[in-house]
Amino acid sequence: MDPICHTLVGAALAEAGLKRRTRFGTATLLIGANLPDVDILSYAFGGGLIALSFRRGWTHGVLALAVLPLLFTGLVLLWSRAFGGRGQARHAPPVRTGQVALLAAVSILTHPLLDFMNTYGMRWLMPFVNRWYYADALFIVEPWIWAVLVMGIVLTRRGKREGGTGERRSPWWSLTPATAALLVVAAYAVVMLGASQVARREITRELAAQGRAPVRVMVSPVPVNPLRRLVVIEDADRYGFGTVNWLRRTAFAIEPYEVAKNAMAPEAVAAGQTPEGRAFLRWARFPFFVVEASRSNPVVHIVDARYTVDPDAGFGAVTIALPRR
Repeated sequence: MDPICHTLVGAALAEAGLKRRTRFGTATLLIGANLPDVDILSYAFGGGLIALSFRRGWTHGVLALAVLPLLFTGLVLLWSRAFGGRGQARHAPPVRTGQVALLAAVSILTHPLLDFMNTYGMRWLMPFVNRWYYADALFIVEPWIWAVLVMGIVLTRRGKREGGTGERRSPWWSLTPATAALLVVAAYAVVMLGASQVARREITRELAAQGRAPVRVMVSPVPVNPLRRLVVIEDADRYGFGTVNWLRRTAFAIEPYEVAKNAMAPEAVAAGQTPEGRAFLRWARFPFFVVEASRSNPVVHIVDARYTVDPDAGFGAVTIALPRR
């Protein structure tokens, strides 16, 4: 998911009461909710294809979920020791090491859980197994989730201002508007996940009735409209496409175009063996190849049908110029 969503989840957890468990609680939750995205620094070391190979892997997998909370807790404790005794901070609540570790673990875990929910996917078992997992439930930018979380955070803070100090005596697990917002977001994600699963099952059944047995079917969420989905249908040598709209009488419709995989063309095989090709194919979910053959310098576009069918797209495609013949 996008950084705004991750940050709002951290802020909502803080306003739900977790920030009161230790000093620096809010900062721990906000930073922890974004911390696995430290792998974005890979874009500075080798460009986009290197980043594609590294993103949502080492800093998002099971090893990171065990190590990052400990490292982050250590950093918070170092910060507290270096700057915690200055000015008004001397009268602030103490830093509780165990609670910092708990908040770090909770906030960091929310990050891969959210990332797993979209079509980009997650490599949960990295660095041990380089395999992608996809829930295909949420779009990478979900304004409805933003709105619910912002409303919960604002209403909670407003209630604290109006209630004076009484809010401090309530238990941390009390149902604040921020807590309710988190529950609504969780329910929304579950419903969206279920809708994608139902759509995939119904599409597979309808295609079987037409005599088609697809290799895979992806049902992808779209921006803003939770009642609509895009569909990629993988056959042995090509991809078909469709849409799902739960407001239509016939929810599933097949689009009138297909793209050939073209994976066995000699130029495609050569492109897939280049460093750029291998990096892209490790990330791509529905790759196909477009070959621009010339007498001297063939060019191959590798495209991921999950995101685009345009060989010149800025995202979801890579262009590889093969050596001159």
